[in-house]
Amino acid sequence: MTEIESLKHKLIQQLDCIYKDVELKLSSDELAESLIDTMRIEQGGFTPKPYSNHWSEQDVVMITYGDSIICSEQKPLATLSEFMNTHLECINSVHILPFFPFSSDDGFAVIDYSSVNDGLGDWSDIETIASKRRLMSDLVINHCSSRSAWFQNFIKGEGVGHDYFFTANIDDDLSEVVRPRTSDLLRPTHTSNGWQQVWCTFSHDQVDFDFRNPQVLMEFVRIIRQYLDAGVNIFRLDAVAFLWKIVGTKSINLPQTHEVIRLLRTLIEHAQYDAVVITETNIPNTQNLTYFGNANEAHCIYNFSLPPLLINSLITGSCLYLKRWQMSMPPAQDGTTYFNFIASHDGVGLRPVEGILEDDEINTLVDTMALFGGKISSRTSESGEKKPYEINIALIDALQGTTKGKDQHGLARFTCAHAIMLGLEGIPGIYIHSLLGTENDYEKLANTSHNRSINRHRWDYHTLNSLLADEQNTHSKVLASLTKLISIRTNQKAFNPNATQFTLHLGLQLFGFWRQSRDRRQSIFCISNITDQPMDLPLAELNLIGTETWFDLIDGEVISDITAVKLLEPYQTVWISNVA
Repeated sequence: MTEIESLKHKLIQQLDCIYKDVELKLSSDELAESLIDTMRIEQGGFTPKPYSNHWSEQDVVMITYGDSIICSEQKPLATLSEFMNTHLECINSVHILPFFPFSSDDGFAVIDYSSVNDGLGDWSDIETIASKRRLMSDLVINHCSSRSAWFQNFIKGEGVGHDYFFTANIDDDLSEVVRPRTSDLLRPTHTSNGWQQVWCTFSHDQVDFDFRNPQVLMEFVRIIRQYLDAGVNIFRLDAVAFLWKIVGTKSINLPQTHEVIRLLRTLIEHAQYDAVVITETNIPNTQNLTYFGNANEAHCIYNFSLPPLLINSLITGSCLYLKRWQMSMPPAQDGTTYFNFIASHDGVGLRPVEGILEDDEINTLVDTMALFGGKISSRTSESGEKKPYEINIALIDALQGTTKGKDQHGLARFTCAHAIMLGLEGIPGIYIHSLLGTENDYEKLANTSHNRSINRHRWDYHTLNSLLADEQNTHSKVLASLTKLISIRTNQKAFNPNATQFTLHLGLQLFGFWRQSRDRRQSIFCISNITDQPMDLPLAELNLIGTETWFDLIDGEVISDITAVKLLEPYQTVWISNVA
């Protein structure tokens, strides 16, 4: 069997699994051939090697909108490129949030997947960025804009897209459907075929696709091929958990959804061997982990439980829940890893800590974030109860104090959070507004009335450069402290995303873990004081090998006595290593 025949055989099996309950006009054999042709996979092309890691300790991703920094003299994508080349040499990857024409949700209601928003730039700007850094792009795969040509054709009942959207009946039993919004699920839409009830998981401007139609799958494979040609190397499958719907079920995490992801990975890695698929599934932790499959689904999953647990630890001064969670997390097998982050364009999700944080702990977290200027978004639970779903707040404001209130340790606490995240197993992603120490944007919040706008500030490039040039300015201090940590991290073999990790038992005020390089030559003991008081670290508890020379990678201090007690200042982190 040739490589193409083997690929075709695998695709047929996957298609049969996806469409087993759907009557198709084309056979699985014909669909498989069309998919291979669309991805331009030819005999002698890439044959992916199972369990390959397409990442290393050098990979750090900056998360940003295309217009998070603007300059009147040039298009935003050109400004972004200049900013990264000037200030972020230590960061080798960038996730540009949806850079396509859109109608709402800051890009996630896509009007046209094949075009770059001309207010940002064009495909040449995307290709320029991709030529210097690994580029992550969103594949907004669950829904598109109601203003798209596809949906307008749905209304007209003819043309491409007229049969792309999922509809239900007003009297269907949809009581079990799980979704992150409180708006009505069905959008009444008048079409040439009469009134249709269009499924809208998120908003009535975000109309859900019907993947029971294989032409929808074909359309997204065409889109993926175009993005690969433009230099996209990492595909973020947005809101993918909701992709397949079946009336009468929860319509989340269905087997067909997982199989679609496996099929897309099969095609992507045959087209480009080092391309990476990341699933964005903001759901309870145990469900999130299933998107690894057997190292044949997502290469990476978002570590959604980390942000609320880490923030909770730093405002309470106890790592009880963070430590419990970390000990329960399975090490990612080769071919997979975690995507770690603390802040993003969205808020701090609370669903991922359901079953991890107790209700009173969540309430304390929510109340403290509200005290620091945050906004709380809610969802309707399966029982009809309104529950906190997401905290919307800039990270530097979220960490400006503890449950006792604001204090003078905000910058140290903020840096500590990133030192912990940068040391953990997985690939770190850092939001641009964390790198810059951007505070809550109340003006934008007032203008849009959308809670998430509070953490989506838009910087003027000249103003930003002036602030960063002043070493005494908070924004300059934040960028300097984080780029220092990143520069250290990217040179340590023990920080490889798949290097060994073990949780240390140092009480509840010191959060620690041990990383060991895959060749076992380097060990790094990462310990953070997560309290607002100085804490003693008994070095004897770390089992440092006496024949090695140990030192702190962060401050360069040599450990002369491995049995001594080291004093850690409030929110101080040490990375104690045996290798320079």
